[in-house]
Amino acid sequence: MMSADDWNTRIITEFRANQGRVSGPFEGAPMVLVHHRGRKSGRDLVSPVMYLADEQDPGLIYVFASKGGAPTNPDWYYNLTAAGTGEVERGTETYPVTVREITGPDRDRIYAEQARRSPGFADYAHKTAGIRTIPVLALRRG
Repeated sequence: MMSADDWNTRIITEFRANQGRVSGPFEGAPMVLVHHRGRKSGRDLVSPVMYLADEQDPGLIYVFASKGGAPTNPDWYYNLTAAGTGEVERGTETYPVTVREITGPDRDRIYAEQARRSPGFADYAHKTAGIRTIPVLALRRG
């Protein structure tokens, strides 16, 4: 069985080799590589995640700390929210971002749109119901 680190490494390698496109379960999905620094380790890290582009603002994307419907948030969520900044690889471009958590009705609206476009996110929300609300982060090009 492939570890999460091996899985991510394979996706990252494929993403970079194919100008931001990957195959398998994420084929055709909008993907970015989020660069963040470990808040405990201080190491530079990269996490592949799906995103939703804001329809009115080309400098804004949303990412979802779903962790596949696990009962805990992914480490990258804590690293980004602690730092308030990060970096994104989108296609062949890399740029800095500021990070803001979206809450309340705006969060619900954005998450519902992501679940409509990618039904797996509805499954993740079902798995986490009563345990946690999957966070939505706004990453604004800086």
